[in-house]
Amino acid sequence: MGRATNVHWYQGSLTREERWSHLGAKGCTIWFTGLSASGKSTISSAVEKVLVSRGVRAYRLDGDNLRHGLNADLGFSADDRVENVRRVGEVARLFADAGSVALSAFISPYLRDRDACRQAHDKAGLPFLEVFVDAPLAVCEQRDPKGLYQKAREGLIQGFTGIDDPYEPPRNPDLVLKTHEMSIDQCVDACLGLLEQNGLLSGP
Repeated sequence: MGRATNVHWYQGSLTREERWSHLGAKGCTIWFTGLSASGKSTISSAVEKVLVSRGVRAYRLDGDNLRHGLNADLGFSADDRVENVRRVGEVARLFADAGSVALSAFISPYLRDRDACRQAHDKAGLPFLEVFVDAPLAVCEQRDPKGLYQKAREGLIQGFTGIDDPYEPPRNPDLVLKTHEMSIDQCVDACLGLLEQNGLLSGP
């Protein structure tokens, strides 16, 4: 399928600054990346709960959840993984533009794909904060809540990140969470601190 050509961006009458000012909100994307079972979903869910309880608009975009709908047509080939991350990056950008904290929890194993999401946010003038949920492979395999590592080791799953497909860690993440050494509360506090450092916790 070719790209649409006769399309033009329509700029509405409400600016981002006006929207954020009226809502008392500031939007951004926090992108949690790491191996399966490193703790991305657990931490992003906990951060979401705390933010919303404080009156901060936040929404979690979880990798598995979006594959039930938006990305249901995608598999796990290299090309599909690229498209998976691209779509989520665009959705996160829209949430951030609307004044929400988008909490994206995806393995997103490739540097170029995460960098493309950051560049799209930079181009739009929106904050993009990359959080490396850093747990050793051995720890993730020991956790293995979905039994995926065992299946990958048995050859039942092909192209599984960390086993027979690479994971490329961030070069300069905004935050590193070593979940084999830190509690969930410590990880949440670190994420809130990251938002505060970047002036993004001014909810109503």
